[in-house]
Amino acid sequence: MPLYQEVMLLFSRKVIRFTAVLALLLLTFLPVVGQNSADDPAAKLLPDKLGDFSAGDPVTSQRKEFLENGAERPEITAAASRKYLSKDGKRFSVTLVTTVSDSVAFALVTEAKLKATTGNEKVVPDVGIGTSSFSVSNELGSNISFFKGRVYASLSEEGRVRDNQLLANLGQSLADTLDKGDGEIPVLVKHLPDWQSVQSQALYAVDPENLKKFVGNQPVLDAVSFTGGAEAVVADYNPQRLVIVEFSTASLATDNDQRIKARLQELSTQAQPVPSAYRRVGNYSVFVFDAASPEAANQLIDQVKYQQVVQWLGENPFAYEQATREFTETTLGVLVSVVKASGLALAGCFIIGGFFGTLLFKIRRAQQRAREAYADSDAMIRLNLDELTTERDPSRLLGRGN
Repeated sequence: MPLYQEVMLLFSRKVIRFTAVLALLLLTFLPVVGQNSADDPAAKLLPDKLGDFSAGDPVTSQRKEFLENGAERPEITAAASRKYLSKDGKRFSVTLVTTVSDSVAFALVTEAKLKATTGNEKVVPDVGIGTSSFSVSNELGSNISFFKGRVYASLSEEGRVRDNQLLANLGQSLADTLDKGDGEIPVLVKHLPDWQSVQSQALYAVDPENLKKFVGNQPVLDAVSFTGGAEAVVADYNPQRLVIVEFSTASLATDNDQRIKARLQELSTQAQPVPSAYRRVGNYSVFVFDAASPEAANQLIDQVKYQQVVQWLGENPFAYEQATREFTETTLGVLVSVVKASGLALAGCFIIGGFFGTLLFKIRRAQQRAREAYADSDAMIRLNLDELTTERDPSRLLGRGN
């Protein structure tokens, strides 16, 4: 084989090897690029500029940090983080998580609060950012967590110099860019007894693992299934702990109620721990643990009220009837208001007209009496120069006293 052919063959082999290695590297790099690209829903919510803060590095995917026991959490759709710098050079870290619902985002806030509060921190239950938020500070730094719509966000400051106000400003700037969703905490929290007082420490769960983590070792919860989108709230009423699990349909509530009662019977037979009280309330399964007595536990359950909400999966078949009823009620309301207003206006006209009419009548009567008194005065001399005034006999005139 000629020398030039050997050289060309050797060169072609090296080119093929180099191309293969380059392709392998690209295939390895592409998933990383895809994770950090702007197509990621969480990455899109971390712009280069947030108010007075500018990004300090590209967006980094944090999806793997939100895995549990090696399995993905399906309620979380994406997660990303980014560093931001203030005008004076202070660095802050922002982690943002997108979820499938507002309830899941709120559950992440309560989960983060439970992890952050170990007893040595200063906790502020609500810092006024997003729909619900809290802040925690210790010797290591400060952190703010909040949710708004379907987004959960966690912000922390880096460095030794602490500036809680700057951290709050960054959190507010981020919250202002997010969709508010329902703009409310989950309705289930509002069905807790005295919910305004306990909502700051309530824990919310959208999966059985977190519910068991919040409540502790309670075997009866093994019978609770979150299939179909169940949600649960946990709140303490010292020394009692109340758990409400809401099921999306009456059928699911019935199935779970039957399993729970069977499990309670089994635990009682085996002399294992059971709740102080259990009861089904509508589509709720309500548990009370660590109560002083069964009576106290049942009194707490009595305060739980189920409010049914009907949602049509398709078009509402009663939409026309509902619209007709609303139109009729609105029309009748307007008619009644018009009649009332007209009646009040008419009565007002009569009252005001009568007052001014009486006043005018009295004024004119007084003026008339004054003219008569002036005309009949004895000191008045009248001359009938035009001979048009009728002659009157003074002897026939009546005096004032007659």
